Amino acid sequence: MKQVQSKQSKSQPEVKSARVVTMIEAQKRAGRYNIYLDGQYAFPVSESVLIEFRLFKGMTITPELQTQIGDADDVARAYNRALDYLSGQLRSEREIVTKLTSLDIPADVIDATLQRLRELQLVDDLAYAKAYVRTMIKTSDKGPVVIRQHLRQKGIGETLIDQALVEFSTDDRLANGIATATKLAKHYANKPFAIQKQKVRQSLMQKGFQQAIIEQILAEVTFERDDEQEDALLQREATKVWQRNRSYTGRERQNRTKRTLYGKGYQLTDINRELERLINEED
Repeated sequence: MKQVQSKQSKSQPEVKSARVVTMIEAQKRAGRYNIYLDGQYAFPVSESVLIEFRLFKGMTITPELQTQIGDADDVARAYNRALDYLSGQLRSEREIVTKLTSLDIPADVIDATLQRLRELQLVDDLAYAKAYVRTMIKTSDKGPVVIRQHLRQKGIGETLIDQALVEFSTDDRLANGIATATKLAKHYANKPFAIQKQKVRQSLMQKGFQQAIIEQILAEVTFERDDEQEDALLQREATKVWQRNRSYTGRERQNRTKRTLYGKGYQLTDINRELERLINEED
């Protein structure tokens, strides 16, 4: 019966007996070394593994020890990749796992790497979530609901998110919301006055503010009606809609135009006035 020989990883070649370290050679890549056993190249190691196992020329390496060294080097390389990824900014555990997985690093090596990062306090999902919340408070117009969604996407658990959102106090939410609503009010100033507040309310909800705080926010924002602007807006809109409905005649054309303008937030009395003007212009 033909036997199938199991594959060995490159970092952990099959070893049948103890061998002696005959040379330790520095690679061109900083922090990496080649280990020679009995005069032949055997495996590479990182500097941290070299120190951890106290490798030296003349040392005897058993098969079991070589396996341990290979496993430690796998973790060391994954750890260095993780450090590179962490060098730019804080990362959540899920982000690190996703990154290392994309580099084809085995799951058990990733687990060991995460454990090492936790022990050195280089990864901490609660600290990450709190820092993320503080940054969002200072640099964005997002409310707590959207911030929670973002943290969920980054793999942060609900309990940790709850603890992190304590950083976003009620006073901060109100202050940020008022600033955001004030900008939105200016943005929607070209809309009919009757729907300006409605548009701002909808935008605040989409940005992640909750209904209770939205009511407090809107109470602090001033919405002013500009009659001249309102009339100009209605005149332009009514003319456009009236022309778009030109394929209809009589009452049908008037009703369709009226429904459209009412849906856009204009008052019926103002709409009727504009319709009268448009009808008279065509007579």
